[in-house]
Amino acid sequence: MTRCYILFGSNQGDKIRLLEEACRLLQERCGLLAEQSSAYLSEPWGFETDAWFLNVLLVVETELGPDALMDALMGIEATLGRKRDADAQGYADRPIDLDILYYGDQVVRTAKVTAPHPRLHLRRFALVPLCEIIPDFLHPEFQLSQQQLLDRCPDASTVKPFHHEL
Repeated sequence: MTRCYILFGSNQGDKIRLLEEACRLLQERCGLLAEQSSAYLSEPWGFETDAWFLNVLLVVETELGPDALMDALMGIEATLGRKRDADAQGYADRPIDLDILYYGDQVVRTAKVTAPHPRLHLRRFALVPLCEIIPDFLHPEFQLSQQQLLDRCPDASTVKPFHHEL
């Protein structure tokens, strides 16, 4: 079993329901949902929109390899209403986004998966929930803890606790 760190994000639709359904489908298709961070409201990153994101870190213990896990996550996104536009440029509003931040402590480079996520050290909305769950976990390439990455993160966007029972 590999302990994987998956970031849930949504800025469209019923975000709470989407998160609950994503958790159910993760357990059904990927493995055991071992932990979940608090929920955070986050300013959009990388594009302009008025719709803020709900972000939660989901920790799953899985027997799936990296590519099979990514296939399962993309299937969950499709089930929950995400439509990917192959011609789209950049980021856009979306009902759900599931990103592999870490695949255990492994460095993974396949056609489908890059782990650790190549931009996680630049994104406060990813680092804040990681620091809640695994502040001392070392990034396998940078050899810095999640807290050290957050302390050095150039992203100054707002990430604040979302107070709602999930």
